[in-house]
This record gives sequence, C-alpha cells and structure tokens, in this order.
Amino acid sequence: MDFGLVLQTDPPASQVISLMKRAERNGFRYGWTFDSAVLWQEPFVIYSQILANTQKMHVGPMVTNPGTRTWEVTASTFATLNDMYGNRTVCGIGRGDSAMRVAGRAPNTLARLGEAIEVIRDLAEGREAEVDGNTIRLPWVKDGRLPVWMAAYGPKALALTGQKADGFILQLADPYLTEWMVRAVRDAAAAAGRDPASITICVAAPAYVGDDLAHARDQCRWFGGMVGNHVADLVSRYGEHSSMVPDELTEYVKARQGYDYSHHGRAGNPSADFVPDEIVDRFCLLGPVEAHIEKLRALRDLGVDQFAVYDMHDAREATIDAYGQHIIPALAG
Repeated sequence: MDFGLVLQTDPPASQVISLMKRAERNGFRYGWTFDSAVLWQEPFVIYSQILANTQKMHVGPMVTNPGTRTWEVTASTFATLNDMYGNRTVCGIGRGDSAMRVAGRAPNTLARLGEAIEVIRDLAEGREAEVDGNTIRLPWVKDGRLPVWMAAYGPKALALTGQKADGFILQLADPYLTEWMVRAVRDAAAAAGRDPASITICVAAPAYVGDDLAHARDQCRWFGGMVGNHVADLVSRYGEHSSMVPDELTEYVKARQGYDYSHHGRAGNPSADFVPDEIVDRFCLLGPVEAHIEKLRALRDLGVDQFAVYDMHDAREATIDAYGQHIIPALAG
C-alpha cells in the first residue's frame, strides 16, 4: 500500500513544502493539496518547489476541476512540471466543490468532466485533442505521462470513473462504503471493456494518532462536513433512501443546515457541528497506532492501493512521524 499526504496550501508556502519533505522522509510517496484559488494559494506554483525539494514524491491536486482553468492550460502546467522533474505528477479531478461555489459557479456536469479527463490526459501526454472545436497539440511534450484520478461518490460519477479514469479517489475511509464504491467503479470498467484491476484505488481521509479519542474526533469532525456537501447533492438528486445511494452515506446529512466555505477543511469548522461521532469514527482513522493498522489492512484487503492522509489538525508533524515510524512499515509493499 502506498501513502500520500494531503494539505491545504495555506501561507506560508514554505511550510507546505517543509511538511511534504518531512512526509517523503517518512515514506510517503504522494503529496496532494486542495485546489481552490480563492480560499488558498495557487497549488501548481507550490508543486514546482515540492518537486524541487523531494526526490521521488509524486504531486497533484485533490482535486482540481474542469472549470477554473482552461483544459490546455491545465495540461500544459502538468506537462511542464513533468518535463522539469520527470513525470512525477498525477491529476486528481472532480466536478468542483469549493473552487466553483466560492466563485459563484455551479459544479461542472459529469459530461464536461468526462470530456476534460480525456482532453487533459491526451494533451499532457503529447497527443492531439479537441478543445472548443479546435484540434490542438502541445508540440514540445516528449514522453509525457499523466495519470488522471477521478473523485466520486454517486452512481453516475462512479460509473464515469470506471469508464475513463486511471484512478479512483474516495474521500472517506468507511470499509462498507469503500467496498460498495470500489465494486461500482470496477463493474463500470469491466462493462466498458477495461481491465478493472488497472484502476488505482486511493482512499483519502483524516488520520489522528493518539489515545484521546474525543480530542481526535473534534479535530477531524470538519471532514464529515466537507463530505456532507457532496452527499447533500446526492440526496437532492436521488432523494432519501434511494436504492442508488447507500443510507450509510446519506443518513447523517439530515441535520445539515448549510455550509460556510471560509472554514472549509479546517479543525473547529462550525459548519460541521451536525456530524455525529459515529460518522467521524467511520470516515476517519483515529486512535492508537494499532487501530490505524487494523483499519488500513481491512481497506487494503478491499483493493485500496493508497491511503492519503488529510493532515489538517493540531498534530500534523506528529501524525506524519507516527505513520513513518509505525504504520507505513506495517502496510508498505
């Protein structure tokens, strides 16, 4: 199992870079960041410095979207980083939550997202692609490689992931839901004539190592609020108790009263007060080292290839070090 570190690009950027260097020293192979230009600093500028200050770490957004940048700009940015640092980027992409909504735009449609996945990958790898009715190619790209991993929860998005993406990003660590969603992605891949085993499975969630479970829950409760944005969209689309979406995912958002993006992804987010302890425990990895190892082994048995640690709480360095000293050695390989 591979491991990744997920950060927001809060200033100073030097701290983001320092944490990524620390993560690589501790055995993390991937460095991810949020991508929302209004809320945080521009990640692609920071990726250049992360790549320059690490040796093997792969970097990318968790996640970008097809609406905040034109597709040829996104592809060219990835391709430039790859040309400079040797194919060490990965494009995590989704419909767009905070990046689009904070700017007053609706998230992208799945049809637009599916088209963008193919265009961005083709351009970044040196092939021709059609953008706004024009066939273009980046003529300077040589031996480019850009895996595109899609974030998804709902049935149509999961199907699209299986049909077109190189990887699946699931932003929660509940084993029941992981099994359900991974199966949906792989079934869609098989139906599309693809090898289901070729799709990389990445589970991303907060992790907090320690014996004070109440404190760990409070530090990670924000994650249930963030996931709740997507779940609320699913409920509005499919209704409550729909056979299309498990109740285990949707039930907890009944008490949701709205969301303030100024606290997005941060410990103490007041917009996450509706999230019960049960959801925090199911969606996150909390407790002593042994609890993390046990849950990660269960996820690995379900086909998860990477666990990406959301490290937005008051023990960032300690979490990175605990994973490097005790958890990654028990799961690596």
